[in-house]
Amino acid sequence: MRRRGLLLAAAGIGLTSACGSFTGTARRGRIAVDLAFAPTQGLSPYSDDGLLLSRLAVVDGLTRMDTEGVVHPALAEKWTRTSATTWVFTLREARFQDGGRVTADAVVGALTRAGRAKTQPRVLSDMRLTARVAGDRTVRITTGTADPLLPARLANPSLAIFSPAAYKKDSGVDPVGTATGPFALTKVNGAVSATLDRFDGHWRGKAAARGLDVTFVADNNARANALRSGQIEIAEFVPAAQALVLGDRARKVATVRTTTLYLNTRTGPLADPGLRAAVRESVDPSALARSVYEGYATRGAGLLGPGFAWADGKQLPVTGRAKAAKPRGQTLTLATYTNRAELPEVAAALQQQLRRAGFAVRLVVKDYARLESGALDGRYDAFLMSRSTALDTGDPISYFASDFTSEGSFNISQLKDGRVDAAVREAAGLEGAARHRATLRAEAAILGTDAAVPIVHEQHLQGVGAGVRGVVLDPYERQFVGLETRA
Repeated sequence: MRRRGLLLAAAGIGLTSACGSFTGTARRGRIAVDLAFAPTQGLSPYSDDGLLLSRLAVVDGLTRMDTEGVVHPALAEKWTRTSATTWVFTLREARFQDGGRVTADAVVGALTRAGRAKTQPRVLSDMRLTARVAGDRTVRITTGTADPLLPARLANPSLAIFSPAAYKKDSGVDPVGTATGPFALTKVNGAVSATLDRFDGHWRGKAAARGLDVTFVADNNARANALRSGQIEIAEFVPAAQALVLGDRARKVATVRTTTLYLNTRTGPLADPGLRAAVRESVDPSALARSVYEGYATRGAGLLGPGFAWADGKQLPVTGRAKAAKPRGQTLTLATYTNRAELPEVAAALQQQLRRAGFAVRLVVKDYARLESGALDGRYDAFLMSRSTALDTGDPISYFASDFTSEGSFNISQLKDGRVDAAVREAAGLEGAARHRATLRAEAAILGTDAAVPIVHEQHLQGVGAGVRGVVLDPYERQFVGLETRA
């Protein structure tokens, strides 16, 4: 309760959101939006910036995933699986925001570029696919191995389809005015702001809003305060500590998101499995769920949370863990980011828990954009991260493959373990209940390495202004502004 009181006292100090310049835009049919994360890769769809494009309804893929995790037609109106590794997709009549038709040639070009990107999309970290033209409106896609999740995989924002004009020889993908979604980017001001206008030629019809004025605001309280003052209509990820103040403007969303402490298994003190075990034994997630998250989270029971009904309460016993060693004052560098309201406070609490266990701990807390490359390079001993465990395909095996396998493209723990690789590979080739059982075995194998310590399973709060309708509250976090969003 003390933190909430401090925030209430501070609310009158002034608002730091950069969205002040957009005040009143909703009165003219536009909507002002504060997002928590700024682009880190120039809005390249092949990075996590693709999620920004998806949340702002800029892009479409061949398929789309709804808030229940069900896959629906998008730019492809139907598809057929003709063999274990081959699928045929039939395109609907649609246009790019620059006026061109969505053809099979354009789709094949877009998917081929994604597969050859210098930074490979995470959704392709466990799968190789090849697209070929089979007719003006027909595309044949083959995969290196059987992939029952291909339609869900193609709904990932990293595999969105852009006009041929978007692809520059040396500069990647330019998404300004070249996508197919209901809103077209018209101006991007670096990591500060973006302007979007309605694309009237969208295949699903016109969006309700005339456009979006977006500011990227890492300061969590600034986003919430801007919403309270009426400067903006929508605020992404408002702090739990402001829920009481915001009232019905704070909308709770159940998620498939877990906050996890990733431990560096390759270099530094935690390359020692015994010291990783000591970290795990030192952490008290239940206390953090009660205090920092104020009831908007539950203790991390594993990597997969209650968002997966088939996994909830069914985790397998973890075997093969090392015996905890004595820390003897070993210094750890623990990093996290400011863009999610609770993480800095969780990191400070973990610092105290680890110190009591005998570690010395140095905290590094910055905006995510300033930490990501260092985390991927193994610069930190521990990295505290809030991670959607079904973001890539709606299925956690892609998450396991990218984050914990030897060739994973998002392997912050730097883990290379043959047992884990084999378990993930086995699960990837199965379907239905057998896939679920194999996924739980893979989870147990990962936890057995102590490369990751689950902290909490999260709910999050989205800020929605009074009178705003049609904001998409998506557990998979791919959608936010939609066709029906209006103020």
